[in-house]
Amino acid sequence: MTQPESLPALPEPLLLIPFALQLLAIAVMPFLAHRWWERHYPKVSVFLGGTTVLYYLLILGRGGRLLDPLHEYISFVVLMASLFIVAGGIHIRVSGEATPWKNVLFLLVGSVLASVIGTTGASMVLIRPWVRMNRYRITGFHTAFFIFLIANVGGGLTPIGDPPLFLGFLKGVPFWWTLEHLWRPWLLVVGLLVGIFYFIDRENFLRAPRAIREEETAQGRWGFEGLGNLLPLGAILVAVFFPTPLREIMMTAAAFLSWYLTPRITHERNDFTFAPIKEVAWLFLGIFATMVPALDYLEYHAPQLAQSFGLGAAHFFYLTGILSSFLDNAPTYLAFLSVELGLKGGTLANPQDVLRIATQDPVHLIAISMGAVFFGAMTYIGNGPNFMVKSIVEQFGARPPGFFGYILYYALPILLPVLALAGWLFLR
Repeated sequence: MTQPESLPALPEPLLLIPFALQLLAIAVMPFLAHRWWERHYPKVSVFLGGTTVLYYLLILGRGGRLLDPLHEYISFVVLMASLFIVAGGIHIRVSGEATPWKNVLFLLVGSVLASVIGTTGASMVLIRPWVRMNRYRITGFHTAFFIFLIANVGGGLTPIGDPPLFLGFLKGVPFWWTLEHLWRPWLLVVGLLVGIFYFIDRENFLRAPRAIREEETAQGRWGFEGLGNLLPLGAILVAVFFPTPLREIMMTAAAFLSWYLTPRITHERNDFTFAPIKEVAWLFLGIFATMVPALDYLEYHAPQLAQSFGLGAAHFFYLTGILSSFLDNAPTYLAFLSVELGLKGGTLANPQDVLRIATQDPVHLIAISMGAVFFGAMTYIGNGPNFMVKSIVEQFGARPPGFFGYILYYALPILLPVLALAGWLFLR
């Protein structure tokens, strides 16, 4: 098989091992050697990521290939950190609110908000009140459904909602295309997940001791502190539309403004520490570096797969989705969008070609968009906010599901059938 001239030298298959080891370490080390992992996880990420970097620099001579992941990582961390800091300055008082119906309303509002301020912004603003309002009976499914709905699926209505959709917008997909074409699957998936959550949460609520139920249903007053942080939050969202490095400069400035203007008492009421963002930054440093060979293999083999087997909408949906569960969903989205354009005689570099497939024959782009956004909830590393949500829940002393537990007990038996139904109904 001859390699296309447009693609550079492909790395050895053994170079996929550091990526697999990185994922395996994140999954099992907190259980096998928790204290050791807490002290040394930055070293593990640097070692595994460094292995990949050195191979590209010294063996393949392709140091330039690492520039895009480096830029993406910097943008990722700056966005995550700025939203984390700004959200940490907003305190929502939610005493006495955790009945099943109020939880359902919270998840619905959060899902809509995710498309307005992004899944990361909505997750960072809402995860702390979510934990507090369920503090007496919070279990693994509370974390799982928050990630399903607010950290992922909810962002499927606008390009602001999730990074893959924003990249599509930058490449030529019209801004309102996502709302026009994804609102039906969005509504189905959100509706089914919220319905399933209600019945599980109702059983959980009824099993709680009567005294706890009475305390939870007592009339509580919602309160808000730090609403001045809505200004830097808005600045961060506006900055998304600016080119790098101006985008990162604006986000950093907004974060510093929020940090210095927020009273210390507000941070204390939020139990604010930098530990969650520190953990995310170190772990995703290794992920962004080690996933480069995996993305290269995807770029290399996806067009051959499409030409050999004939990819339909369902194939695009599941392939994009499965890979988005473990790789960064933004480059996965672009890779399959590039495949679709190649099959239709277009190129990702031409916005008119992107506009043509988005408007004239959109079913494959719908499948790619659904797969990238919805399947990001299948694992903790499928989308940026997921792992940070887990870290904040742990910070509050609660016990979110482990890496495999999340997949086995929640993603596979609950989320996957719902996504499969959405694919069957809308991509036939």
